[in-house]
Amino acid sequence: MPPSKRDVRAMVGALFTMNSGLERARRQRKGAGTLSLLQVIAGHDGIRPSEIAELQRVHPSLVTRQVRELEVAGFARVTADPADRRSCLVMLEPAGTAELQRLEEFGLKRFALFVRDWQPAEVRVFTELLRKLQTSMAEVSAQEQLRPPSRRWARSEETAR
Repeated sequence: MPPSKRDVRAMVGALFTMNSGLERARRQRKGAGTLSLLQVIAGHDGIRPSEIAELQRVHPSLVTRQVRELEVAGFARVTADPADRRSCLVMLEPAGTAELQRLEEFGLKRFALFVRDWQPAEVRVFTELLRKLQTSMAEVSAQEQLRPPSRRWARSEETAR
């Protein structure tokens, strides 16, 4: 038997509230924003600022300012993009890797405070359920990508291309 609409609504409300709080922290707290930016850069062997903006869902001008701050702090290096001279590539410096590790450790300690009254098994079950939800979401998204558009106006856009 699938979950009731009421149960799903409660879960969605809790997830949206959590996501909103995490997003607000990323945007308002300097360390959280820096951590997020360093993580994106660390995940690539040179990344364009436009790609960073897209991944973080922020305006490119914000990324330009943030990257400049990382460069001044010695955390990142910006070089010309050999594939596109109009753009540049951002890479982590060793000091940036160290700062990333420091901020991740700080974040882990903070989350440990959030769950300090939980049983270890509760943390593991919560993690397992979040991963299960993530997998289910990815599967549904993949299925939706395979389906043809169901709206008449969407079909007419497809034929116009």
